[in-house]
Amino acid sequence: MKNIPTSITSAEIAQLAICRYEGAVYFVKNTQDLERAQLELQNEPIVGVDTETQPAFRAGQFHLPSLVQIATSRCVYLFPLKRLDCSKVLAELLGNSAIIKAGIGLSHDFLQLRLHFPFQEKNVVDLASVARKNGMEQTGVRNLAALFLGIRISKGQKTSNWGRTELTQNQIIYAATDAWVCRELYLCFQKRELFEVNPQSIK
Repeated sequence: MKNIPTSITSAEIAQLAICRYEGAVYFVKNTQDLERAQLELQNEPIVGVDTETQPAFRAGQFHLPSLVQIATSRCVYLFPLKRLDCSKVLAELLGNSAIIKAGIGLSHDFLQLRLHFPFQEKNVVDLASVARKNGMEQTGVRNLAALFLGIRISKGQKTSNWGRTELTQNQIIYAATDAWVCRELYLCFQKRELFEVNPQSIK
């Protein structure tokens, strides 16, 4: 099951079909949306996690994460941190040891996220770390999606304005896709038996 390629070229990625998340996306706008998300998330065994931050274009400029994306088995929730206080629901999710949180570079994301609200993450799987342990040279989400899922994901919205009050449809799809891909990668890694140890201990 571990007979896998360890690298892929930009030219090879360019030959793949672009894929985007096409499922349901829920933009959390009010307390009712938060309650709905909380109820569903507490029953999910595995979620994909990602964040988006407004880019800094000047020296010394710094921005906190603007958005947290959580992908479940049936949808993706988008939590706008500047628009609504999502701290209680997110802290509860991230600290729930019964739920696997899969993502790429989450240690950095969580470091920044703690500047918004305190939390102690549990049962987190950094997919990039797992990939490196299995000899992969390229561990970014775009490369891993190409290697394991056979798809090309667009990164065109990465440096867009994530601090805006209303996100564009392209931003929403981009954000949802990143979190969804992380969950799909976890499931693929699990199927290919890439977890040498209990996933809970991989940081």
